[in-house]
Amino acid sequence: MAVIRDMLRRIGPLLLLIAIVFAIAWLASFAGVVLQRRVIFGLVNLVAVVGLYIFMGNSGLLNFSAVGFMAIGAYTSALLTMLPTMKHTFLPDLPLWLGDAHLPPLAGAFAGGGVAATVALVVGWPLMRLTGIAVGIATLSLLIIIYIVIGNWTSLTGGQQSLMGLPAYVGLWTSALFAAGAILLAFVYQETRFALALRAAREDEVAARASGVHVLRERLTAFVLAAFVSGVGGALFGHFIGTLRVESFYLDPTFLFISMLVVGGMRSLSGAVVGTLVISVLTELLRLAEAGVTLPFAATKVAAPAGLGDVLLAALMLLIILFRPQGITAGREISFPLFAREGSRKLTPQT
Repeated sequence: MAVIRDMLRRIGPLLLLIAIVFAIAWLASFAGVVLQRRVIFGLVNLVAVVGLYIFMGNSGLLNFSAVGFMAIGAYTSALLTMLPTMKHTFLPDLPLWLGDAHLPPLAGAFAGGGVAATVALVVGWPLMRLTGIAVGIATLSLLIIIYIVIGNWTSLTGGQQSLMGLPAYVGLWTSALFAAGAILLAFVYQETRFALALRAAREDEVAARASGVHVLRERLTAFVLAAFVSGVGGALFGHFIGTLRVESFYLDPTFLFISMLVVGGMRSLSGAVVGTLVISVLTELLRLAEAGVTLPFAATKVAAPAGLGDVLLAALMLLIILFRPQGITAGREISFPLFAREGSRKLTPQT
């Protein structure tokens, strides 16, 4: 009994988070098409935020390049899964082998994650030697480079033109399964000694190095794994929308995902999930408010001022930083109350 209790205490957060994801998908299955698409979009965003958490949460370093890796994954998957006739139409200058390639959707998504991870491995080797704010500046520069390259490599990506014809296979349960898979991968990683060593370096890099932690290796491992998840998230985004534009992978989603992680709590996987849900619901409510609603006592629609959503999201992030810097979850994992020890288990180097 004690063994089962200890096991449930350990994997309780994982079970709860996955249950939340599938509960949301199940509830959305009874809603209309519009709301279902909003939920699918939120679950795809959750995959991206979990990928961001894998590096930022465990290392404590800023990472602005996650959306760039999403772009790499999206375009890689698109080029491998589009029908050859579509590629010959929109991208006539593609190499013959790539123009004729046609992989199943699942293989394309993982290929997108694999290419993103490979790029992260190459560029991460020098970047992960940096510390502090320098890492944030370097990853922001990497995002800009990826954006410019994709936007100008016309023969491969279509450049600034929309790339159409992607198989639209991402539905409610597909997005839920991928979100649950991303959560599982992040949870398994954070329970390994590699993540424990990285969190030790997050708290005190000098002490961690003195204890034998290979900081560069641990940071690079998390960076590559995060890029893989981000790449898969980008592939899901592309195959959900059905069309790719390079503008979809730049500053707006970058700051949105970071705000989701910060608001929820950067140092816990639960924070990534909770932050994504809170910001997604708030964004949808503000979108409806800006579109306007008809009140019973008003003859016309009453609409919030344009841009109110962005202002309130920024204000929420500011309030979180000022009054609850560890986010909504305070850096802790949610767990079953029956098996929790003094509340939820906190992810620290002593975990």
